[in-house]
Amino acid sequence: MKIDLHVHSKFSRRPSEWILKKLGCPESFTEPLHIYHSARARGMSHVTITDHNAIDGALEIAHLPGVFIGEEVTTYFPEDGCKAHVLVQNITESQHRDIQHVRNSIFDLAAYLHQENIFHILAHPLYPVNDRLTADHVEQFLLLFDNFELNGARNNRENQRIVQLMHLINAASINSLSDKHGFRPLSRRPVRKRLFGGSDDHSSLNIARTYTEIKCSDSTAFFLDSMRDTLSTVHAKNATPRTLAHNIYSIAWQFYRNKFNLKPYAGKDPLMCFLDSFLLSTHENDHPFLSKVYSFLNARSHKKRRPPRSDVFLGQLRFEADRMIRENPGLIKQETTGSSFGSERENVWFEWVNQLSSRLLMYSGGHLLDQLSGADVFNALHTISSSGGLYALLSPYFVAYAQFTSGREVGEALYQRLRRLQKNPVDPDPAPPLNIAHFTDTFYEINGVARTLQQQVKLAAQSKKQYTLITCNEGISTAMADVKHFKPIGTYALPEYPEQKIFYPPLLEMLDFCHRENFNHIHTATPGFIGLAALCIAKVLKTPISGTYHTALPQYVKILTGSDTMEAMTWKFILWYYDQLDMILVPSLSTRKELVEKGLQAHKIKIYPRGIDIAQFHPSKRNGFFNKIPAADQKIKFLYIGRISKEKNLQALVDAFKHLSGTSSRVFLTIVGDGPFLPEMQAALAGFPCFFAGYLEGEDLSAAYASSDVFVFPSTTDTFGNVVLEAQASGIPVIVTDQGGPAENMIPEKTGIMVNGPSEAHLYAAMKRFAEDDQLAGKMGAAARRYSEGRSFKSAFLETWDMLRDITFHPAPPSEG
Repeated sequence: MKIDLHVHSKFSRRPSEWILKKLGCPESFTEPLHIYHSARARGMSHVTITDHNAIDGALEIAHLPGVFIGEEVTTYFPEDGCKAHVLVQNITESQHRDIQHVRNSIFDLAAYLHQENIFHILAHPLYPVNDRLTADHVEQFLLLFDNFELNGARNNRENQRIVQLMHLINAASINSLSDKHGFRPLSRRPVRKRLFGGSDDHSSLNIARTYTEIKCSDSTAFFLDSMRDTLSTVHAKNATPRTLAHNIYSIAWQFYRNKFNLKPYAGKDPLMCFLDSFLLSTHENDHPFLSKVYSFLNARSHKKRRPPRSDVFLGQLRFEADRMIRENPGLIKQETTGSSFGSERENVWFEWVNQLSSRLLMYSGGHLLDQLSGADVFNALHTISSSGGLYALLSPYFVAYAQFTSGREVGEALYQRLRRLQKNPVDPDPAPPLNIAHFTDTFYEINGVARTLQQQVKLAAQSKKQYTLITCNEGISTAMADVKHFKPIGTYALPEYPEQKIFYPPLLEMLDFCHRENFNHIHTATPGFIGLAALCIAKVLKTPISGTYHTALPQYVKILTGSDTMEAMTWKFILWYYDQLDMILVPSLSTRKELVEKGLQAHKIKIYPRGIDIAQFHPSKRNGFFNKIPAADQKIKFLYIGRISKEKNLQALVDAFKHLSGTSSRVFLTIVGDGPFLPEMQAALAGFPCFFAGYLEGEDLSAAYASSDVFVFPSTTDTFGNVVLEAQASGIPVIVTDQGGPAENMIPEKTGIMVNGPSEAHLYAAMKRFAEDDQLAGKMGAAARRYSEGRSFKSAFLETWDMLRDITFHPAPPSEG
């Protein structure tokens, strides 16, 4: 005997998903007779309908063979309102009315069902229906119920945890729970727990995807008796978030299709044909899809659709959707081939929504960045507000992935409790290992942050840490293990820096990847588009998220645009973004102080240790790097390494060095790096003793450091300045400003010189001291090396790892200060 014990019809009118509530949409549109025929066609010998607190659907088909009346009853823990669902089977109309009177208390409902000998199953035991479920509630479930559901719409991990919990039930645990909660089990055999399966279908797409099989004769009454005493087998095709989202889209489409009476247009519009084919069951989709679409496309192939003249989101959505269907006939051909449960359709639908949302994100993102770069604040705000439509488009997936994380903590907590209640107690399972997804938009670039991240990937592998770096870039593939590279859906080149591109990440693909990899901590190294994707994913998956603040973006924006308004807007965004995080890692006290003064909560902000590879950057790397540059011979060799751009205050370095060259013939300047200020800097220093080495890495970079005499870093906007540590590890002193993080990573007058502000005069004076004192660079360089030896990269990495572990498994309550 086979039966899907959990199916909904159009009489389940009150939706549980917030998105359907917002639409004013019922929970299901499926006709009871359609459920009956679909279940029979898929091999079910018996059929029931379990609508929420209603039996109208079951009554409509009660006269048909193999049907009995079921219901999904909503009930509550009276002390706190925690909601639960109970499936009741083979009830009468009179019993249904009685159930409605007692269901407000789960204790009264359970007592009534036992008294009436009504077969019942606790539905989705670990799913927090109204987000109030705790392990204490589930403990009481074990005392109140004998039968538990493996739900076909829930995460398979949740179902597997239910199986594990049932295996831990014994007399000792039941007695302990009874003493704890102050009541005895209702059943005569409370240790014997049974598992049953139902699809929990609302859309008609997955009827009998999960069902229960029992060996017994073909009699409804005997069948139900056997369910109590005979071993049952649950058959399930595991659901995924794609399954649940597909169902939500289906219900929403059925709602709009009915509300606006669109059925007469079926088969006449390619977009509607596409939606009907992928969002309706094959029985409900009553037009020959392919033939009509192809005839429509052929009839209008000569006509080209023009993009909408306005930026209205719905118009753009319609245009892009229509264009995708016309451009991808192969997508249409995949219609319903394959599984009768539509698993192929739900995957094709995922790809289609992914592509559509990507096009819309690229369109909106491009408009927004154009407006921001032109300081067009009013239209930028309009674009931001209109992009809410993109959230609405993707919200079924956000809901689905969020639901597939629900119940995880409750199940884990109860599992550990029951293990401790065993007759021969065993130690609880150790906490799961920290599994970090690190999002960054800086991995392939030529800067200190990128080099640090590359080192972290290697060190994580050496330390056997579960660490995956997630990035997004075009035209780049990497063979590095533990680096997940996503192809961007589009790019945007900044007008001021054409070579500096912003990449639009594929949000749905990233979300799906993070769900499958089961990360338990997300870290973001950027507040940009990739960082926004990380934040969204962390919120959807209910995962702790931390972030690094290592770029003074508001100050950069002010330098690049010259606009106080744009700087203020950037600060508003930065503060909003980092306020969403559970922990903010900053590289220096000055950065922490600045963020606290701007309004971020002090208890969230932690200074994280920064280290360097003291073997790669070492005085022993000093060699003949300058031998091929005769002009550098026998001179004090100053060095700058980093991005060649305005925000690094390089104009002050140019002016100071030109002034110094006019007073001393013993100085030489080497510039290592690339950037938009390079041509201007080269022109300004033409004819002076200066060498532009371009971008260096590996041993060439180490040699450039160690073979120089003094490192000059005039930036006032860096929050850390990794190059300052690399220079000191290489045995050369540094010159830094007193603004930003670099000043905290050297010892003034011991490992280098700190100058006041970005002044060219102060920079010149510091460089002049080294040019006039032959012993000063050597003395400070030796001290710099000793200082850096306590800043090894490995120790810094492991210390930071422990900080992230604490916030993941032992989040601290907010504290003052």
